[in-house]
This record gives sequence, C-alpha cells and structure tokens, in this order.
Amino acid sequence: MSTVSTEERILSVLEEDAQASCGEIAERAEVSKPTVRKYIDKLEEEGVIVGYSADVDPKKLSTQSIAMVGMDVDSGKYVSATRDLKALEEVEALYTSSGDHMLMAEVRAADGDELGDVINDELLAVDGVTAAHPSFLQERLK
Repeated sequence: MSTVSTEERILSVLEEDAQASCGEIAERAEVSKPTVRKYIDKLEEEGVIVGYSADVDPKKLSTQSIAMVGMDVDSGKYVSATRDLKALEEVEALYTSSGDHMLMAEVRAADGDELGDVINDELLAVDGVTAAHPSFLQERLK
C-alpha cells in the first residue's frame, strides 16, 4: 500500500484518465470501488473536482482553432470583468495568473480569423479589459 493518501491516489488516476471507471480507479489506487465512489462524491461536493474534460490536440481539430489569451484588467473592474468573461461562450476556461497578465483565457473558434474577431469584438469589449495578448496553439506535445 502506498504512503500517498487515498484521496491523492484517486485524484492522480482521474487526472491521468478522467474516463476511468470506478473499477479501474479502485485497482490503480489500490482501494475498493465503494471507497472510490465515496471519495469522488465527497470531492465533487467540496468543489475539489469541478468537472471532467477531454484533452484536445488543436492541430488535429480541423474545425477549431485554440488560443491562450493573456489579459490585462483594470483592477477596479476586475470582479465584473471576470464575471463577464466567464459568461462568454467562446471562453472555454479562464484562469487567474501570477505571470505577465492578470487573467489567461482558453478561447476556441472555427478558425484564426474568427479567433481574432472573438478577441477584438468580445474579449476587448468587456468593460475593464485593457489588453489582450493571444498565443495561438498549434501542436500538442504532451
């Protein structure tokens, strides 16, 4: 039995494969299926697990372009700007950042032109967003 906590082992398996069955998780985490279900329910209720997703290789996705967009936001409008950005359908994920920009958004659109339109017409139109710096994703390496 590992010295890593049961919770950490279960989360590790889920991070590796969000589609793993309870049986697979139980086997890999060295616990019973009921234990897996109990921990997953608890972690979902506590907001530790906020969703399940698929990792997508943007290069193989011929119908979509993806960009990570760093945004600068007026600090007085940060809360409302963040709320408005989260509401945009094209924003797949939104993160706070300690790097060059206050926020990082994963933005998806049909192609590069549409991504540019989303950045100019949607992101920069949000009251409080003062700049947007996109990095267009090309090939997933891992």
